[in-house]
Amino acid sequence: MSADNIKKTLVVRGLEISPPIALAPMVGISHSAFRSLVQAEGGVGLLFTEMLTAKRLPHDNAQCSPLLIRDVSEKPLVYQIIAASEEEIGPAVEKLHTLAADGIDLNLGCPAPMQKRQGTGAVLAGNPKQLSRVLRRLRKMTKLPVSVKIRLGNSPESDELRAFCLFLEAEGVDMITIHARLNGEKFCRKPRWDLIGEAKSAVSVPILANGGIFCLDDARICLEHSGADGLMIGRGAVERPFLCAEIAKEVYGLDTPFRQTDSWQMYTHFIDLLEERFAPERRLGRLKQFTRYFAASFQFGHHFAASIQNSNSIDQARRRAARFFGRSTC
Repeated sequence: MSADNIKKTLVVRGLEISPPIALAPMVGISHSAFRSLVQAEGGVGLLFTEMLTAKRLPHDNAQCSPLLIRDVSEKPLVYQIIAASEEEIGPAVEKLHTLAADGIDLNLGCPAPMQKRQGTGAVLAGNPKQLSRVLRRLRKMTKLPVSVKIRLGNSPESDELRAFCLFLEAEGVDMITIHARLNGEKFCRKPRWDLIGEAKSAVSVPILANGGIFCLDDARICLEHSGADGLMIGRGAVERPFLCAEIAKEVYGLDTPFRQTDSWQMYTHFIDLLEERFAPERRLGRLKQFTRYFAASFQFGHHFAASIQNSNSIDQARRRAARFFGRSTC
């Protein structure tokens, strides 16, 4: 699919997404510091928070909760929630309105054991009566764009996915992100981007394709096979925070500034953002989680990641990173 044949802007219930490249909601990763890091590189048209528990959300303090801290530059920002019942939706949506959310996303794909026990995520997706109640309450409570993030389902049969996407559209969902793996499939499994195309042909709402996009070729092939209206980039943007900018320029043909910042400068910028946004006790853990993925693209990156995992402070981690990149911290 050439740059001339793909949509370069999406408008979802009045929200403009340009370019149609979203930064995925990732637990422990998609916080304010990471979102700002990727924004600084350019090319991202839509940001997502980490997954937020609808039941807890109304009680969280936006000034100190690491899940809710944000900079004014982080726009447009969609807040992803996870919920088990329609009773949880009202207070959560009211809170999101006070936070000036640009959209609300319901997680319907998380397969984690805790979410299974609570009846949320992929379990809620498999309970159509309960899901209908949740979505109707959500649609009634807000005029903001409502999106969902799903997986392909339990089998590669496309009829199941098409039927589910039609159901979501009928319940007032404005945009659907499809992670191109079946329920329970690991990230190492090759994504099934072609199955997204089966769903895309059935609905009129925009579809974002997610899963397994780590480079330009992945983005091109994903768009060609899926026919999706846009892309959602996850771990690929952690390994290479400039990936969204690279895709915007080379795949979408947009005149987007593409800095591809020096890796050492990028890493220290991330540390600076952590120190700027989070309390001291919240910084090191997030740096370690980020480094697990960021280090993967470097030769001997596993040594780099291990040295950070064994660090006892941000300062020690900065010094060890400087040695890895051959830089001085003086």
